[in-house]
Amino acid sequence: MTEHVLVTGGAGFIGRSVCRELLERGNRVRVLDSLIDQVHGGAGRPQDLPADVELIEADVRDGDAVSAALGGIDSVIHLAAEVGVGQSMYEVERYTSTNDVGTAVLFEKLIAQPVRRVVTASSMSIYGEGLYQTADGEIVQDAQRSALRDGLANWEPKDAEGRPLTPLPTPEWKQPSLSSIYALNKYVQERTTHIMAAPYGMEGVCLRLFNVYGPGQALSNPYTGVLAIFASRLLNGQPPMIFEDGGQRRDFVQVRDVARAFAEALVHPDAAGGTFNVGSGQHRSVNDVATELARAMGREDIAPEIVGKARTGDIRHCYCDPRLARDRLGFEAQEDFQEGLADLAEWVSRQEADDRVGKARSELEAHGLVA
Repeated sequence: MTEHVLVTGGAGFIGRSVCRELLERGNRVRVLDSLIDQVHGGAGRPQDLPADVELIEADVRDGDAVSAALGGIDSVIHLAAEVGVGQSMYEVERYTSTNDVGTAVLFEKLIAQPVRRVVTASSMSIYGEGLYQTADGEIVQDAQRSALRDGLANWEPKDAEGRPLTPLPTPEWKQPSLSSIYALNKYVQERTTHIMAAPYGMEGVCLRLFNVYGPGQALSNPYTGVLAIFASRLLNGQPPMIFEDGGQRRDFVQVRDVARAFAEALVHPDAAGGTFNVGSGQHRSVNDVATELARAMGREDIAPEIVGKARTGDIRHCYCDPRLARDRLGFEAQEDFQEGLADLAEWVSRQEADDRVGKARSELEAHGLVA
């Protein structure tokens, strides 16, 4: 099935890859994107946004622009969002306005111009801490860490008796634990999608993305994905800056896999009404990933800087249980992590990036968000 698809936020890192995937499958693609400076640096239309994509430069909160963008559209992929856990904790109005109000505007306009299906990008951040189990084998959905102000002893979540919990792959049924404004925003986007779609004859789908990486990330944006932040530092001869002790574990998924997941979620008959994890199903420590990226970039001489402090809203371990997406959508990540790192390193070698990580850390510290 080929359609005319609107991709909000489609000029961004994930969006451009989604657009390419949709075009390869024979769809027509229109993008609504505000091209904000923090992501695009004032550069205008991205060079790697396919020429066949129609671009409308407008804010998703602009109702008239959204109505115009929906003209003749069959389905929507909703990616438009401010992204960044730390920044969301002090730019609360900006994040909530773009993410939650923007989603509300989109669905309000869809009342008069309904489409077949809306696929909304959510985030693993809504889980907070991932799923754990106790030494006795009991499942823990609400793992907590102590206030992190008295050092390394508190990095790992513990049970009521003070024993470390064991992390497990996190499934969609795990209860949310919203530990940042960004996480709250993404959960609101999810619920808005599911609440608004069916009553107006549409199908709603949400994809909870884990740590997406790949060529095309905004290297000068210090609030983007962790691999892009590390790459920017290494490109400028600076060590990757790692909070806590670097032992926190994450699931890294290549952007081409993510684009395939969106394309499948747009058409698969069993996707309607569902919420699905999109990750690789593998997990790595942040410290190991920083070391591997340095090796891929030929900068083995630059060791990561272990900050030994935590940021408000950060969690210890969260990685993907991919079984529901496999069973319901037939989606499995295919990209090899080492090959993905090599692709990222090769692309980064041809880029220039302003290293703004120090400034971002100073802003967090100034707001009391680093302990």
